[in-house]
Amino acid sequence: MFASAKAWEDQLEEVRLLGQQLAGQRGHAAETPQELLHTIQLYEQVNSKAAQNAVYAYCFFHTDMASAEGKDRVGRLELLLTGLSEDTSFLAPELMQYSYEDFKRYIEALPQLKAYDQLARDFFARKEHVLDDAAEAILTRMSDLGGGYRQIFDDLVINDTPAPMVDGPAGEPVKVNEAGYGAALQNPDPAFRARYYNALLGLYGGHINTLASNYYGKVKADVYLAKSRKYPSARAAALSENHIPEEVYDNLVSTVRANTQPLQEYVALRKKLLGLDTFHFYDFFVPLAKDVAREYLYEEGADLVLKATAPLGPDYAERMRQALQNRWIDVYPKDNKQTGAYSTGTYGFHPYMLLNYDNTLEDVFTLVHELGHSMHTMYSNENQPFLYSDYSIFCAEVASTTNEQLLFHYLMKNSKNDDLRRLLLAKHLDDLRSTFYRQTMFADFERQTHAMVEQGQPLLPTTLCGIHKKLNEDYYGPALVADDTLSYEWARIPHYYRGFYVYQYATGISAAIAIANRILSGTPGAVEDYKKFLSGGSSQHPIELLRLAGVDMASPQPVLDTVAEFKQTLNELKALL
Repeated sequence: MFASAKAWEDQLEEVRLLGQQLAGQRGHAAETPQELLHTIQLYEQVNSKAAQNAVYAYCFFHTDMASAEGKDRVGRLELLLTGLSEDTSFLAPELMQYSYEDFKRYIEALPQLKAYDQLARDFFARKEHVLDDAAEAILTRMSDLGGGYRQIFDDLVINDTPAPMVDGPAGEPVKVNEAGYGAALQNPDPAFRARYYNALLGLYGGHINTLASNYYGKVKADVYLAKSRKYPSARAAALSENHIPEEVYDNLVSTVRANTQPLQEYVALRKKLLGLDTFHFYDFFVPLAKDVAREYLYEEGADLVLKATAPLGPDYAERMRQALQNRWIDVYPKDNKQTGAYSTGTYGFHPYMLLNYDNTLEDVFTLVHELGHSMHTMYSNENQPFLYSDYSIFCAEVASTTNEQLLFHYLMKNSKNDDLRRLLLAKHLDDLRSTFYRQTMFADFERQTHAMVEQGQPLLPTTLCGIHKKLNEDYYGPALVADDTLSYEWARIPHYYRGFYVYQYATGISAAIAIANRILSGTPGAVEDYKKFLSGGSSQHPIELLRLAGVDMASPQPVLDTVAEFKQTLNELKALL
């Protein structure tokens, strides 16, 4: 992307100068068709080049987060981006002085503007929610305050609270923190799981008044900003960003609530198989199937994902090979490297992926997941101009999860090893529980808490704990002991500080299951329909783009299909036990 550090520095300066030019459009950004085209082109240039600088800076930093050079580069980038945001905050209110009818007249005078018609229609549809220049500048600055609530959360429970110690399975001292949570709760010793879980949740319970006040503040900020922009609710404001009708959200929650029986059967099965008298939340993580105890070297993992995604056709496969063979992926873990995995990219360049591949089956699924994101980026960039090349968060997890579905079904179809099949089925159930049912439950929580504040009711610690406890009882049923410790769990969910975000995990997996089922069942045109979705970027609204792929998220059917997938997987696992 950049031949040298100096090239990055030079472009950073270019972005600053382009930003000054764009800021210089204040007062005449759309006086004539020619001025409007100039404003749009400057906007494209500054944002496309800034995105290139950002991808390079963050990728460089994440390979070595102890690097002073990397920290400095990210710091300077973020300062520049904040300044750009403030300097160009005038654009929306100034352009809102016009109308879509004005824009159509501009197109007649200057046909080059036709390429931005969809952008203009969406922009002017928000007219009633855009304020005057001074008010927009204030709200832009205030938007940074919303991040403070998340920072308080992190500082309190991660940085300022000493990690407690508990006795391990053999009596050894074990430090309790979020990093060790997953491994600890997979331990076969129920007493140790209980000690670890109760100690971790106790961290949040010990700060429950502070955390409740912090979350209450975040919800009030959401409500204030929504009211300031004349939205009927905080949820309506959040969903409007991606043009998602509120009935999609309500449809998800109501349909899942009406179909919790399979989840409750799963809880009962877990309790039985683990031989437990009582089942607690910390018992969800113990493997139900014996570990196959084999490694998947990266080369083997790459071969599996190519075979699993072969139904998507040779052009998809060729893009996958480019990613796997041409050093687009930082594969292995190392000291000071960013944990986890992600795919990132920017217009005009191929995507980049960060992994921490450690030869496990889970790593193979992570590889195919991130490649799904990368393929989505490639198809979109190849088929859309810059301003339509990005895709919404609502769509973002669809391509990645579709790839996971294809890998799961490929492995199930081609494995003769019952231990591996049991492992795959148990993993699939756990993924569906955590991504579909659990994220919907979180969406239910957010809907209730924001509605309370909008109705003038305070969010007290007892209130929040009570809502969360009741939700666990409603979703998981009587087999789960919803104890007082579990009631604190809402306080450890960082995604709550990004309002009305989590529901998209549940809608994403529902859409992915529907798409994968169409492809694997040989539905005529299914592959072509899916590629239309991948190629669409943001040229249409997310609901419309998914309809191109044969999925209507405005209906309950994709959600019901996911419930059916959970039921079928549960029955298959029972048959193998």
